[in-house]
Amino acid sequence: MKVGILGGTFDPVHVGHLSIAEVALKQASLDTVLFVPAGHPRLKQAEPVASVKHRLEMVRLATANDHRFNVCDLEVFRSGPTYTVDTLTELSDELGPESELFFILGLDVLRQLDMWKDPARVLGLCQILVFNRPGEQNFDWTDFYCRVPEANRRVRIVTAPPMDISATELRHNVAAGIELKGQIPELVVGYIQDQRLYRAD
Repeated sequence: MKVGILGGTFDPVHVGHLSIAEVALKQASLDTVLFVPAGHPRLKQAEPVASVKHRLEMVRLATANDHRFNVCDLEVFRSGPTYTVDTLTELSDELGPESELFFILGLDVLRQLDMWKDPARVLGLCQILVFNRPGEQNFDWTDFYCRVPEANRRVRIVTAPPMDISATELRHNVAAGIELKGQIPELVVGYIQDQRLYRAD
């Protein structure tokens, strides 16, 4: 079984995340994509605005109507900083040797791979599906492979139509009372409104 893994703070989850998962499914012939909300992401500059409980529920609502998408809460209940290598190790043990793992991320994140905990182990546990991000067209692949030689033949570029949706901007729009329709799944919009998330008050 080919399993895609899409991690993130999902603060909030939006249609861009779902689009990335959809494209990865098709282009890499994946069987499923696991959405993995982060608990305390180590390389983020700030803690998520919404609580772990709310972010997990929003992802569950966003993926509820697609049987190809599943939600993994391994990182949500882990104390301390979140390390990808720990999540991949747990998933590999849980899913068994018959499963092949594909970690989905953007070029902006790939640039930091050498700063991760045990990147060589990460690349031994999974292949990487990387999406182009706006402003990353001049990614220095030679420098990247010099810094992370283990990534050779373990990285595959996935192409998708550009979708410029920012979670930060979405949170600002909620606070300003701006309509979210079309940017966030309807069930998630309802949850945000019911729970009064991201409100200025």
